[in-house]
Amino acid sequence: MLHPKYRPDIDGLRAIAVASVVIYHAFPGALPGGFIGVDIFFVISGFLISTILLQSQVAGDFSYRDFYARRIRRIFPALILVLLATLCFGWYMLLSDEFAQLGKQVTGGAAFFANFVFWADAGYFDTAAETKPLLHLWSLGIEEQFYIFWPVLLGVAWRRRWPMIRVILVIAVVSFLVNVLTIHPFRTAAFYSPASRFWELMVGGILACMRLKPAAPSRMRSHVQSFVGVGLLALGLVMIRGDKAFPGWWALLPTLGAVSCIAAGPTGFLNKYLLSNRVMVWIGLISYPLYLWHWPLLAYARILSDGLPSLPVRVGAVVASVVLAWLTYRFVERYTRTRTSPGLLRVLAGLGIALVVVGLVVFSGALQPRHHDIRLQQISEAAADVGYYDDFKNYELGRHLLYQVGKGPHKSLLIGDSHVQQYGPRAEELARTAPGKANTIYFATQGACPPIPGVYADANIGCAERRTAVLEFARSPEIDTVVIGGCWNCYFIAGGAPGYYFRDASGAAHQFRGGDGMALAFDSLGQLLRELSSKGKKVYLLLDIPVTPDFEPKRLLEGSRLTSMKVSTTMPTLPIPQDQRELNDKLREIGIASGVEVIDAVANLCTADGQCLRTMSDGAPAYKDAGHLRPKYTRSFATYMDRALLNEGSAAPKK
Repeated sequence: MLHPKYRPDIDGLRAIAVASVVIYHAFPGALPGGFIGVDIFFVISGFLISTILLQSQVAGDFSYRDFYARRIRRIFPALILVLLATLCFGWYMLLSDEFAQLGKQVTGGAAFFANFVFWADAGYFDTAAETKPLLHLWSLGIEEQFYIFWPVLLGVAWRRRWPMIRVILVIAVVSFLVNVLTIHPFRTAAFYSPASRFWELMVGGILACMRLKPAAPSRMRSHVQSFVGVGLLALGLVMIRGDKAFPGWWALLPTLGAVSCIAAGPTGFLNKYLLSNRVMVWIGLISYPLYLWHWPLLAYARILSDGLPSLPVRVGAVVASVVLAWLTYRFVERYTRTRTSPGLLRVLAGLGIALVVVGLVVFSGALQPRHHDIRLQQISEAAADVGYYDDFKNYELGRHLLYQVGKGPHKSLLIGDSHVQQYGPRAEELARTAPGKANTIYFATQGACPPIPGVYADANIGCAERRTAVLEFARSPEIDTVVIGGCWNCYFIAGGAPGYYFRDASGAAHQFRGGDGMALAFDSLGQLLRELSSKGKKVYLLLDIPVTPDFEPKRLLEGSRLTSMKVSTTMPTLPIPQDQRELNDKLREIGIASGVEVIDAVANLCTADGQCLRTMSDGAPAYKDAGHLRPKYTRSFATYMDRALLNEGSAAPKK
């Protein structure tokens, strides 16, 4: 197969891409838009792969076998090494639940569908992204999926003499539209889906097609393209933030910047004097193994530190990743690239398949990590206990999905966020053990969506629309009992949650922090409670549970993951913070003044002196994380919710 002439400036562009990603991951505040380095990689890959494919088609010597053999020699050696190292270190330091999840990540990474693994796992109760050692392999999955689809498309278009650029342009436009149309309603899908990402690789493919019949050389055009390209990349690195709707329209900055740099050619001013600099080229040469190594090191450092590692630790992780990347490039990549024997390909493919199998074994729990005993297993089980709606049926309220359990003639509707969702297992337990007494129970919850009319959050698109539909359902004669709850501590403590505000009837926004938004929200909550009560419904205001970082089950661990660990038995309770106690008192006053019943979780979880349970009688954690009771606890012990879920506490059913 033919391959494009080596261009040092493209390695320099790779250096910008990988350095941006590494800096962003290691020092998040230093380069807010550093994650766009992945998009730069996409454009480079699309250009180079398309150039190889098209030049081989022109020469008439294209071979799918040779193409994929080259991909295996290029991708597998460093990837296999990193996966093995990550898995071995994970066995040494992770707990059972963490190790099982790592097994799934290894399988996804080795089989090139990591993007689908992380897409499926993404959710409100998902493990923090910073502690997933192989999260970065989602982008490799996108690229490899593109390499399956792209050669076939170009081969068919070439043989049938289709207008190549038009075909690619149409498909790229469709992919881009999928991206911009899904970025708000389905942000996770837009980020991980190949359908919304392929256009970035196709931008490079379009340039490759145009280079089949290159335009007359123009030094001025090359210089302009070089400056424009680097300028767009710099703009993207500075302007784009993690809270933007990315990729969406924002992704045009890195993709157009990268394609402009490539189009400028090696003679463009910045391409020649910046991108072709020896240091930049060297970083570009090790960019692939550097990308592979840096994230597991930073993720493990975060796990060991139980949070953001210190600056020296992060600097050390970056230095170590550079050293490992150079060693991998020098002694692994350069060796395998020059060996074309079928035996090497079979070994690499076999190792890849073996890693897929090992990952599945680890995920199944058949292979346990070093830190595995009964008490440590209890911590792992608490962290993995997320089945809040496992036995519920779906209930469609127009375009909105609710969850239903029970078949009683009375109907209870629970409205709120994840702090209401945590009581799903108790509702299911009552429906199972007392079917004659349990109501038909609906849970209408959405994470970080306050059930208070007028409260908005820019980062929670769709909350207001869903809340409006759910409250209309609550007002309908079909519902007998309504429970309003939420993570009140999240919204109203320490000046209010950032990004939340109250929009009044005139449309003016009142910030929670530094404004009067919280007072208006309290008034709106009272009005809602009074309105629902006036309609003859039984209404409950559910107060919040205690929330502090120390309720996180893994805060019970003592010792070091690198040596030995045990579970503390000396602090089965923790004090409730005074500001949370005061907030509960205020909400109780609102509930009583509104004529509704108040369900006080703190009165059941805490003693009179303010000490709140952290573990159950068997020593197992009562919490799933720092802010949610686990299903095992609520299923058996959250009996304070029963009056809202059984027909004894409900209003008479509507005729």
